[in-house]
Amino acid sequence: MDTAVVTGAGRGIGREIARRLAARGHHVLVTDVDLAAAEETAELLGERTTPMALDARDPEAHRAAAAAAGERGPLAVWVNNAGILRTLKTWEHTDDEVRLMVEANLLGVVYGSRAAVEAMRSHGGHIINMASMSSFGPVPGLAVYGATKHAVLGFTGSLQGDLEHAGIPIRVHAVCPDGVDTGMVRERQKDPDAAIIFSAPKLLEPADVAEKAVALLDSTKIVLPIPASRAWLTRTMAAFPRADLRMLELFRKAGERKRPTA
Repeated sequence: MDTAVVTGAGRGIGREIARRLAARGHHVLVTDVDLAAAEETAELLGERTTPMALDARDPEAHRAAAAAAGERGPLAVWVNNAGILRTLKTWEHTDDEVRLMVEANLLGVVYGSRAAVEAMRSHGGHIINMASMSSFGPVPGLAVYGATKHAVLGFTGSLQGDLEHAGIPIRVHAVCPDGVDTGMVRERQKDPDAAIIFSAPKLLEPADVAEKAVALLDSTKIVLPIPASRAWLTRTMAAFPRADLRMLELFRKAGERKRPTA
């Protein structure tokens, strides 16, 4: 049986991706920095899952996960989903918050991808990196978070190029969803600087994002924006930085009106 690793699978999108990978016949190593959350996911999803603690900031933890998955069968899928969201103006973050987001959101993807490539390079597979709609343009209030997601998008394309140049049969994909109705987002909904997250017509459902992410296993697509229309607008406006910032202020005000505060 082929195996898969999903980081940050204790809840939200990660849990839904693990659910769909198990349904496709993979044995899924469900990992999370919170072992109890990983165990809860594994209990919900059944016998095709194994829980494991994994701190995305630790490169050795990724290697250990790859080894554990390999003991059960060829590693075919690695999903770098773990991430941290904090919404403050750049200068208001503590140093520890900045370090946490950069290490979890960016270095976690780099470390996970390196472990996955080493485990899959002989037989091939897929790496799915969770980026964000904020990968495509500025996001005032989420500047540090957005910077990590810009970097994830850039890393994904460059990694695919390196793999193709080396003749290694691994496909890499970046999933870039707009705001998603997850616990991570709900935990920030009272933060004033989170308003822009709620500027979309509605938050996406984790199950819908997971469905589209797992469908990439049947695709060579490198970048998947969800929805594509929002990405088109974000990319287009990013080409005009000053006008873009004025437009984003309108989005922020719209999000402020819609943002739940209870």
